[in-house]
Amino acid sequence: MDSMDTHTPDHDMNEIGYRGATACSAAGITYRQLDYWARTGLVEPSVRNAMGSGSQRLYGFRDILVLKIVKRLLDAGVSLQNIRTAVNHLRERGVTDLERITLMSDGASIYECASPDEIIDLLQGGQGVFGIAVGKVWHEVEGSLALLQGEINGTVVSGQSNDELSQRRKLKGA
Repeated sequence: MDSMDTHTPDHDMNEIGYRGATACSAAGITYRQLDYWARTGLVEPSVRNAMGSGSQRLYGFRDILVLKIVKRLLDAGVSLQNIRTAVNHLRERGVTDLERITLMSDGASIYECASPDEIIDLLQGGQGVFGIAVGKVWHEVEGSLALLQGEINGTVVSGQSNDELSQRRKLKGA
């Protein structure tokens, strides 16, 4: 049964989408985690969600970045409930802001630090904390995706030339 999707997407139609297996590889997670997080709304694919049996979810760069951050927080012992709160907060931020922040956690709460002073203040509180520099994770995801295939509107794009800027230039004929 093939049904037309009448939903008007709120994303760029030329955004590169990555299939589940590719998203898992780039984020360092299992397919079971990816599927569970999509079904429970923690990290849903922004390029294309599953529309019935056999359809492929497509994840955007930002989705994969958030997946990798979730994985790091889980590995550090942060509860899924606290991670959900943090992810909801991250969703409200712009992409350029994301690259500049550091997420700090004491294993229970998650704090957003936008400056070295905020990180120092948190460290001076005395409890043990760890940090995730989102910009570093951003570059790790970029590096992983540079070796993997994505797709734009059903057309496969090779991993070697799939950074979004070069794709947009190609599509605009620049």
